[in-house]
Amino acid sequence: MIRLEKRPQPSRALSLSTPIMAVLATFIFGGLLFAVLGKDPVEALQTIFWQPLFGEYAFYYRPQLLIKGAPLVLIAIGLSLGFKAGIWNIGAEGQYIMGAIFGAAVGLAFYPAEGWYIFPLMVLAGALGGWAWAMIPALLKVRFGTNEILVSLMLVYVAEQFLASMSLGLLKNPEGYGFPGSRNLQQYASAHNAELFAGSGMHWGVVAALIAVIFAYVLLTKHRLGFAIRVTGEAPRAARFSGVNPARLVLFCLGTSGLLAGLAGMFEVSGPSGQITIDFNVGYGFTAIIVAFLGRLHPIGILLAGGLMALTYIGGDIAQSNLGLPAAAIQVFQGMLLFFLLALDVFTHYRLRFGAAEAV
Repeated sequence: MIRLEKRPQPSRALSLSTPIMAVLATFIFGGLLFAVLGKDPVEALQTIFWQPLFGEYAFYYRPQLLIKGAPLVLIAIGLSLGFKAGIWNIGAEGQYIMGAIFGAAVGLAFYPAEGWYIFPLMVLAGALGGWAWAMIPALLKVRFGTNEILVSLMLVYVAEQFLASMSLGLLKNPEGYGFPGSRNLQQYASAHNAELFAGSGMHWGVVAALIAVIFAYVLLTKHRLGFAIRVTGEAPRAARFSGVNPARLVLFCLGTSGLLAGLAGMFEVSGPSGQITIDFNVGYGFTAIIVAFLGRLHPIGILLAGGLMALTYIGGDIAQSNLGLPAAAIQVFQGMLLFFLLALDVFTHYRLRFGAAEAV
């Protein structure tokens, strides 16, 4: 008989090295996947990880690292606070969508007026949209004890339907010749999240992501609330005896993660994406879960993991174009990171035991 036995004290060195081991395992098994698909695994991996940084057109792809990485880091930072406390928000994709809808709706409501106040109002609306959507599983958990994993995840599909409804209805471009989708916010100066420095990829979403990293680091290391988050995740009983209010913690963690996801959606729809469409969401909310765990739920780690995952997005697009790799293969490759990370985490905290079970 094979069983798992909890280690008295997990190895800190092993815990810190797990992300690196997971990346290496992903390289190996990802290479095997590409080989099965009839592609040269070395060429595929080189295309994904080398071309965006040092290839012939790297000058174009490098700014994309900031553009792709910013929403991942922003969402993952919010998720990490809840995950550290054992509060599992799996519906950041829905909060991201609602933030985009709320933000775009405010910008389009002012069209064609111009004013400095329009973009700040869009930021507030985007944050409010994500926060409000996250409050649904938060309040249901606090009031009725529902499972926040299921509720937040199911709300993603509701948000997707709401997105389709807005694209075809209330936010549809009246001058769009019947095509679904809103006006292009990139052509509306007061509502456009433009690059702060031309060609750099740096926009207000990147700035917000960096601020979120600093905020989370200070919160978790210097503030009493951060201590409550860590204690609740590591020792729930000790947290209750120390006076931590579980309901308030649920509301804070889910609310903050929703707020940051909503901001990510707003910055995306007003910048790189430019408009509300049926297929606006590209899975950032789900990919951010991988980023959070790959970064060990640490703000600096999440920043680095966000860059790595952004690299797989950009390199994956190049591989699809140059090598003919299917998009699904790139998604499987990204999913391998989380799979191997979680698998290795199991062996960090547990050891395998062989033989008959001990009598109780």
